[in-house]
Amino acid sequence: MRAAVLRGYREDLSIEDVPEPACEPHGVVLRVLACGVCRSDWHGWAGEHPRVKPGQIGGHEYCGEVVEAGRDAPWKPGDRVVAPFILACGRCPACQSGQSHTCPDQRLPGFVEPGAFAEYVHVPFAQNLARLPDSLTPALAAGLGCRVTTSWHALTGRAAVQAGEWLAVIGTGGIGLSAAILGRALGARVVVVDVVQDKLDHALALGAEAAVNAAEENTAEAVRRITGGGAHVALEALGLPGTVNAGLHCLRPQGRHVQVGMPVGHTARMEIDMNAVYMKNLALYGTRGMPAWRFPSLLSLIEAGRVDVAPLVSREIALSGVSAELRAFDGPAPPGVAVVTDFSG
Repeated sequence: MRAAVLRGYREDLSIEDVPEPACEPHGVVLRVLACGVCRSDWHGWAGEHPRVKPGQIGGHEYCGEVVEAGRDAPWKPGDRVVAPFILACGRCPACQSGQSHTCPDQRLPGFVEPGAFAEYVHVPFAQNLARLPDSLTPALAAGLGCRVTTSWHALTGRAAVQAGEWLAVIGTGGIGLSAAILGRALGARVVVVDVVQDKLDHALALGAEAAVNAAEENTAEAVRRITGGGAHVALEALGLPGTVNAGLHCLRPQGRHVQVGMPVGHTARMEIDMNAVYMKNLALYGTRGMPAWRFPSLLSLIEAGRVDVAPLVSREIALSGVSAELRAFDGPAPPGVAVVTDFSG
């Protein structure tokens, strides 16, 4: 099968013929229909992710058609499914309590085992998969990937955003744009922050109430002015010290900061303003992924037309185009996300 393989950090991925994956008893093998390109893939490509090593096949935002099912898997050939990026065991206390995204035995295609920048991918612990609704195209389903699911859980399962609250979204890449769209669907008043005016304009066109260009004005001061004292919730989508602190400073007293951007590599440890946390009685939430059982609630919201995530996907590319998309994350990336739909090379 054709796959895009990491052979060297910050080098173009190598398009190679590699063996098709074997199927474990609790897993399935999918013919990949689409796979999103995510900033988390960039962390691995850039050598910032400690578990991504040369030889890795990336890609963790995927949907596909089952071509082989293990004897313990609840799927059959021909089923079309979409996957969370965290595949949980289903047996441990974390899974049994509904917090499968914190499973200590989780499996991670695209990071520590072969991912979906390939014609086929093995998905262990296949009970985590959700059926792909007929109303969703594979490209859009893959675009949901980790960005929409993670944003959904961050807003509803962690920060508990309420209708009428001000939500400040710091960074309007895939995660941030998803959060802005979902926040508006939840009834929040959304202000977006970025340094790329085109991305801010895109978010405004999709329903954000206000925008702040951080290259031109102080983020915290502008958000506090727009919101009349500060946002109730700040969602940070980049994982950088400057934007994390901007998120803290833009909050009103007793505000909630939810950390979605991945601090890894040289940003794994950073200095944040704990005095602001102390003085304003702020709450800090970390979040990563989404419990698989929450997939139906998100998909039903999309199917019912309560939220339109179609504008997230701006580019469909071939496997050979992944390298250029990864390089684009080094600078201010264009609006929208790219999804691989052509796996021939």
